[in-house]
Amino acid sequence: MKKILVIGASGQIGSDLVIELRKRFGNENTIASDIRLASDEIMSSGTFETLNVLEKDNLINVCKKYNIQEIYHLAAILSGNAEKNPLKSWEINMQGLLNVLEVAKELSLNKIFWPSSIAVFGPSTTKTNTPQFDIMDPNTVYGISKLAGERWCEYFYEKFNVDVRSLRYPGLISYKAEAGGGTTDYAVEIFYEAIKNKKYECFLSAETSLPMMYMEDAINATIELMEADKQKIKIRSSYNLAGISFNPKEIANEIKKHITDFKITYKEDFRQAIANSWPKSIDDSVAKKDWGWQHKYNLAEMTKIMLKEIAKKLS
Repeated sequence: MKKILVIGASGQIGSDLVIELRKRFGNENTIASDIRLASDEIMSSGTFETLNVLEKDNLINVCKKYNIQEIYHLAAILSGNAEKNPLKSWEINMQGLLNVLEVAKELSLNKIFWPSSIAVFGPSTTKTNTPQFDIMDPNTVYGISKLAGERWCEYFYEKFNVDVRSLRYPGLISYKAEAGGGTTDYAVEIFYEAIKNKKYECFLSAETSLPMMYMEDAINATIELMEADKQKIKIRSSYNLAGISFNPKEIANEIKKHITDFKITYKEDFRQAIANSWPKSIDDSVAKKDWGWQHKYNLAEMTKIMLKEIAKKLS
């Protein structure tokens, strides 16, 4: 059985991805790593290595120690937090990826997964049903690093035959890990605040529609992409990925169906400008055509699950 390394296992995506990879490929075959400890479920179910992706020699040592064949590289500073410390965020997001790509080349690893984001798009991008190929003029350090990363991934595939695969994630919503400083994270925070306080002050305006996705769909898309036959992967920068698009008012109305006295107010902050530069919805027809992608969850189903699981978690 192949050996898999997940870098950034303590983050929002990693918290779900590691558990699913262990279910599919075995606890002993999925090595979790991060600079901080992961969830109790991850720590107790398999091997965990403390790893800073900026330390390339340590990354090589871990790969050799466990005979790693695939890496899922998730470590990054997200959009909102990246704007607070642009140069440090650029170093972590960019040098981390380059270290992984170099290690993949030097050790002849089988496959690499690296997440891009809708943040690669910008003010000049088509806002509705943004196509796979469109103007990309990101105006955040996070988006700039993701656009540069896409180019590096394609370069390493074309020049060195590194089988690197990528998805442009929309905003991801999960109950397992709390929000991590992204612009779409209101859609996670709102559920916690609805249960704890029955009110939420949103940092985006009521009508700000953004592409979103329930985490289970994102995890399935990620593994499906990695398990697809190599000849089916036509895009070596990053695939558009879509789930559901909604705004804060719409998600609040859905929550009110379950918590009738829930109230939402609005106080825009610096993340509103970031959201304004992003698409409202995404066209992922290329991913559907190339490797059969299809999302499962809608807003109503996701809301029901999130409220149930977070209530269970908080109790």
